[in-house]
Amino acid sequence: MNEHFYAVIMAGGGGTRLWPLSRQNRPKQMLRLVSDRTLFQMATDRLQGLFPVDHIYVVTVADQATELQKQSPNIPAENYILEPMPRGTASVVGLAAVVLQKRDPEAVMAVLTADHYIENVAGFQQILSSAQELARKDFLVTLGIQPTFPATGYGYIQRGELLGHYGQHDAYRVLRFKEKPNEETARGLLQRGDHFWNSGMFIWRVDRIQEEFSRQMGELYQTLEQIAKSWGTAWQTETLKKLWPQIKPQTIDYGIMEHAQQVAVLPGADLGWSDVGSWDSLFDVLPGDPNGNIHISAMHLGIDTRDTLVCTEDPNRLVVTIGVKNLIIVDAGDALLVCPRDDAQKVRELVKLLDQNGYQLYL
Repeated sequence: MNEHFYAVIMAGGGGTRLWPLSRQNRPKQMLRLVSDRTLFQMATDRLQGLFPVDHIYVVTVADQATELQKQSPNIPAENYILEPMPRGTASVVGLAAVVLQKRDPEAVMAVLTADHYIENVAGFQQILSSAQELARKDFLVTLGIQPTFPATGYGYIQRGELLGHYGQHDAYRVLRFKEKPNEETARGLLQRGDHFWNSGMFIWRVDRIQEEFSRQMGELYQTLEQIAKSWGTAWQTETLKKLWPQIKPQTIDYGIMEHAQQVAVLPGADLGWSDVGSWDSLFDVLPGDPNGNIHISAMHLGIDTRDTLVCTEDPNRLVVTIGVKNLIIVDAGDALLVCPRDDAQKVRELVKLLDQNGYQLYL
């Protein structure tokens, strides 16, 4: 059955909340934050044994492809699908679907992320196998994460009726997708017990997702059809360059999933998942010292210092702290970030401010 199963890694994001380490020319999937492997390398590593390397595709922008290929040279160069410019995840998924359908009309594609952390690799592979089985029954499958706290930075998925058991997992019909809530709403969703975090990972047959593009995003579907006709021909690059800028940016969540038919969720309870979306999120992934401090490539000496993250680009640079707690300290050589942990989500706003004030050199 796995001969028709393919992985598509979306690897074109920026990760602005991890500034100043994450930059335009080195987004977060290229960073070594949680191990000596980059997040992208870890994303490809956890597919080994489930997907042959020639069944792993990467969708990214051209200026990131060279570095990603260096990091995972085992993936065939022809499996890198290059979008001329970012146009949202809907177009990424659509482009990958038409490319895969030309190769294998029976393909089931797992749409995966390049910049998340998953501790339980065996459990992750099991849930993908279960999702493939469900996807072959015409369902669009999304992977939900069992929430552990009232997160306001994630979207939520509400489950409905039990559809059955697939592998070691229960499958539920999706009632609705919900946008990122405020804290009060998030607490209510957690107490209800019928909501999962939206992981942003999906599994479906390529022909099934194209039905939804045709039904819900007709304009994008027509554009993808034209691109598909040119794929593998002498005018592939020219067609893509001409048509891609005309695509209206949209996410797969808003463009397709919220109003799709036959949507199911498989809950992942013990995956050890984190989207590594902000500096504060690393406290959920990395072990701290006896005082709760986290050091990333840093020499750190602290007096009365607790629950503080210290990260430097230079492993020989000494950072000394006295009498601080709950801080984020990140030294990227040409830029230094210091902020309270509670304000870690505001780094995205800071990046916008840098752009508005002419500090593009630091983006």
